[in-house]
Order: sequence, then C-alpha cells, then structure tokens
Amino acid sequence: MARTLLHVQVLAMASVIKISYHRRLFLMLLAFSWSIILCFIAYQYWREKQYKSEFLNAQLQMYNRHLLEVVEDGLSYEEYVATHEKPFDGLRISIIDHSGAVVYDNMLRYDSLDNHRHRPEVAAALQNGFGYHIGRQSASDGREYFYSATKGKSVIIRTAIPYSSTLSELLKADWSFLGVMIAISFVMSVLAYFATRRLGKNIERLNRFADKVKKGEEFDEDEPFPNDELGSISNHIVQLYAQWQQTIKDRDVAYEATLREEQEKMRIKRQLTNNINHELKTPVASIQVCLETLLSGISLSEEKRQELIERCYTNNERLRRLLADVSLITRMEEGSAFIGKEGVVINDILNEIADELEIMPDEERMTLHTDFGERVIIDGNLSLIGSIFRNLTENAIAYSEGKNIYISLVANDDQECHIRFEDDGCGVEEKQLSRLFERFYRVDKGRSRQKGGTGLGLAIVKHAVIFHGGTITASNRPGGGLRFDFSLKK
Repeated sequence: MARTLLHVQVLAMASVIKISYHRRLFLMLLAFSWSIILCFIAYQYWREKQYKSEFLNAQLQMYNRHLLEVVEDGLSYEEYVATHEKPFDGLRISIIDHSGAVVYDNMLRYDSLDNHRHRPEVAAALQNGFGYHIGRQSASDGREYFYSATKGKSVIIRTAIPYSSTLSELLKADWSFLGVMIAISFVMSVLAYFATRRLGKNIERLNRFADKVKKGEEFDEDEPFPNDELGSISNHIVQLYAQWQQTIKDRDVAYEATLREEQEKMRIKRQLTNNINHELKTPVASIQVCLETLLSGISLSEEKRQELIERCYTNNERLRRLLADVSLITRMEEGSAFIGKEGVVINDILNEIADELEIMPDEERMTLHTDFGERVIIDGNLSLIGSIFRNLTENAIAYSEGKNIYISLVANDDQECHIRFEDDGCGVEEKQLSRLFERFYRVDKGRSRQKGGTGLGLAIVKHAVIFHGGTITASNRPGGGLRFDFSLKK
C-alpha cells in the first residue's frame, strides 16, 4: 500500500515538474555511472584491505611454520621465541593442542586460559590448516588483536599482533586512487552530459516532428540532424514525410485542377445546350409556320407555295449544319483518342478550296491567293484540317465583305508549320477579337442568321488547331481585313 502511494506521488510530481528528455537521460546515465563507480570503489577498498590482511597473514604464517618445525623437532620453543627476531613488535605467541587447550603463551599464564577450540582462527586452522581473524578483542586480556593460526601434526601455532594505530594504518586501504576515480567520474559526467544533450536534442526534435505530423502541420526538413545512425534514420523519416506531404499536395492540386476542369466542362456543356436550344428555336419555328400554312388548305399561289418550301429547306439546312458542327465539336472534346490520323497534304486541301471557290456565284466568290513555297504534310485528320481552312474561308465570304483571301506559309520545319490566313475585308473591332473563337459568338447576329451561320465555325477552327497541337490567334490586318495566325504540329 505504501509503495503504491509512493508511486502515485512520484507520478504526480513528474506531471507537475516536466523534465526534458535530455535531462532525464543524463540523470539516468549519471545515476547508473556513479552506481558502478561507487560499487567499484567499495570493491577496490575491500579488495585492497583484503590484500593487505592476507599479506600480513602470510608474514605471520611464515613465522608460525618456523616455530612449528621447532616444536615438532622436539626443540625448545621457549628458547626459540626468546632468541629469534619476531616479525612485529609486541607479538603474542600461543601454542594450542588439537583439543583447543593452550599449552604455551608468551604473555599470559596458559593454565588460566579458556579452551580456544572455537576461536575463529583456530577453528579455521583445524579445518583448513591455517586461518586468520582481523580485529577481534581477546577474552583473556581485553585487547584487540590480528590473529593468525597454523595447524601442525600435534599442535596449532597462533600468533597475534595488537591492534594498535600502527597496525590500523598498515591495514587501511590506500585512498589515493579515490581522487583519481572521482576525477575520472567527473570527466565521464561532463562527456555524458554533452553526449546525452546531443542525443536528447535529436529525440526532442523527432518528438516535435511527430507532434507536428499528428497535428498536420508543416515541418522544416532542412533543419540538420547529426551525421550518425540516429541522424540518418531521422533524416530518412523526415524526407519520407516530406515526400508524402508533397505527394498529398500534388494530389490535391491535381484533384482541384481536375475538379475545375470538370466544372468548366459542365459549364460549357450547359452553355452549349442552352445555345443550341436558342439556335434551334428560330428555324424550327419557321419550319413549323411554313408547314402549318401549307397543310392548312388555304389556297396559295404557286409562287407562294414555292417560297414556303424554299424557306423550309433553308431552315432545315441551318439545322443540319448546326447539328453537324455540334457533333464535330463534341467528337473533338470527348473522343479525340478515337479520331484517326494520316499524312495530310495541306497543298491538296488548298487546291480543293480554290476549285470550290471557282464554282460559287459571282456575288459570293472570293479570289484565293496562296503562297506555299513547298509541299507541307501534317500527321493529322483530313476532315478536321479541311474544316480549319473551309470554316475560315466561309467566315471570310460571309462577313468580311472583301474580295481576296491570302493563305501563306510563314514558317516550316520538322516539328511544325506556321500558316497565316487573311482577307481584305472590313475586319472587326479590337474588343471583339478575343471573343471570336467563343461558341455562338457573332459580331453581327442578325446578319449571321441571314447568311445561315451557326456561330460555331471559328470555335471548330480553334478546337481543330488545338487537336493538332497548335495555337491560333486573331488580329486585324494592317491593310484592312482579318488575320488568323496558327500552327500545326507535324
């Protein structure tokens, strides 16, 4: 219960005190590093103290073995103790039999001493052949000793050094390495700080990147990442996201463009439908009146009957031409992929138009002047290319009030040709030039209907030129009349 409460408190504090990833990582690394260093220092301290204790025990063991040889050879160990130099001042020497009874002690009366069988160093010697113990207080004289015992065949030799300040200094671990370890730890902490700082910044930037991705915000892909594995992965992620973002943008732009195009097509179709309905009303109404008059049974002169029949024929011809033009425009807009192409010789089309002009009535006839220095062949549709020149010619005949038509080859290469079509008529106002190619647009609406025009001729011309990869412009001719400049891809 208490642990759960503490955990909740820690989480609450963490939510209040927001620590950056860099600091959390640094503190974790610092705690881990210092834990290892402290463990190493503790181990080193224990190991050094153990080493010094074992070194001291080795010296005492050597003396114990010399004395043990004297005892086992039956020589006077009292004399040996008294005459031979001892490794340490104040050395207490005890001889103990295997039962634990003290048979000799150079400082105390041995007959008054307790059984030593259970002394740690004696017990260890009985079991292992030798043993030692650090800093145990003697039960005999109350002093603190360092004990070392060695087992012989019949007795155990035990030596003891009083635990004085000298011995304490001797056994004390050397703390000089501690300063070195602290200096090394400090340097490692500084290096860890900068390393975690760099890593933390990269992680924080990736976190900001993920947050912006979640919110759908823009992200600066040019902000550099470090030149390492994490930086490489981060750059790849950012670049992939940028590419995905760009793909989404391109898709949206394409979708909007397609949508606008479809909306424009729908608008044009609605406009075309309305215009067609409007254009159909007049000839249909005229045909209706004429037929009703003819079928009414009213006595009509032969001349009047012929006039009504001719009027029906004229209006029917207008309807036929209107439907043919609408069909042609629709076919170019929606079925361009199904329109066949072949090698079309422009010169042959111009010769046909010249022949057609020759048989026209004098009041409608115009003279065709061509300036084609070479044979021009276009990979296109014969009917559509023919409609370009015929509609321009019919437009000049109907509205220019001129007598001459000029068709010239302006430029010609392997890719395309540039052609100029002119008449010497009255031209049009400058403000009307930009609208000439609009469907059903007429400069003079009343006159256009009288001539039987559908209002689609120049629109057909523009669509046919575009179908063949070209462009067309209209302008007034400097000498009077109208000029059309257009190109056709080969």
